[in-house]
Amino acid sequence: MHTKPTGVIIARFQTPSLHEGHLEIIRQVKEQHNRVLIVLGVSPVKGSRKNPLDYHTRERMIKQQFPEIVVLPHSDQKSDIVWSNKLDELLHNTFPHETFQLYGSRDSFIGTYSGRYPTVALPPVSDYNATAMREAISDKVFDTEEFRAGIIYNTYSLFPSVYATVDIAVFRNNKTELLLGRKPNESAWRLPGGFSDPTDESFEAAARRELQEECGTFEPGAFEYVSSVRVNDWRYRSEVNKIITTLFVTDLIYGEPTAGDDLEALRWVNVKDIPQLIDHQEITDTHIPLMQLLLKKYSTQD
Repeated sequence: MHTKPTGVIIARFQTPSLHEGHLEIIRQVKEQHNRVLIVLGVSPVKGSRKNPLDYHTRERMIKQQFPEIVVLPHSDQKSDIVWSNKLDELLHNTFPHETFQLYGSRDSFIGTYSGRYPTVALPPVSDYNATAMREAISDKVFDTEEFRAGIIYNTYSLFPSVYATVDIAVFRNNKTELLLGRKPNESAWRLPGGFSDPTDESFEAAARRELQEECGTFEPGAFEYVSSVRVNDWRYRSEVNKIITTLFVTDLIYGEPTAGDDLEALRWVNVKDIPQLIDHQEITDTHIPLMQLLLKKYSTQD
């Protein structure tokens, strides 16, 4: 006896509600099939801007309007072939006696799917762009308990993070003098540095960028990696997330550093004077471990 295949919608639905485009796709598939499944893609990255909503949140959004539709999660894979095979296994293992027809938009999974089930590309319904919808509400604040609870839920769902920073020890005169900077409203001195950016190609590139932003366009030499250190930054002492900095060393080739970005002043200090500066609390506390690493490596050099 021939049975009608089950219609399977492959989608992400990364929007705060089902928009008209979603509803039209579901309506079209329901017209063609007695039974409809929705398979939601699940990203390995939690809480990203591209995939802000977890599976359970999206499943409940769909079930609120379509309680009869079965919703299944399907994890993203590095390999399209592996993803296709696992999708077939998911459908067959969940409903072993059924056949399936898969639906998606023209720019969705269809171009890379290599599984055994037939696919149908649905025409786009008007101009519903999920990314644009997310961006439109990304800075809106709603005065509801549910909104605040959602922020807490999302925050607790994220993996604990390490924030990457870079610090740069610039030497001159055969590593006898070290460049230090001071921030506004602070009295202690520190190494130039700052947070790495997602656009930086490497920590070395981040160090070069930060040094130029904070100390001007003088010419440094090659950057040498010294160490990486977890920073006991006051902003994160009671937080799960922490900072780990990467320390680099370079030499002044020519030019004169000038304070910029978030540094108010620069000064050269003799390396032999650093222990006294630490004793007099003239070095910011988070940079004392970095200074001790530099002393251990360079203070004995002639």
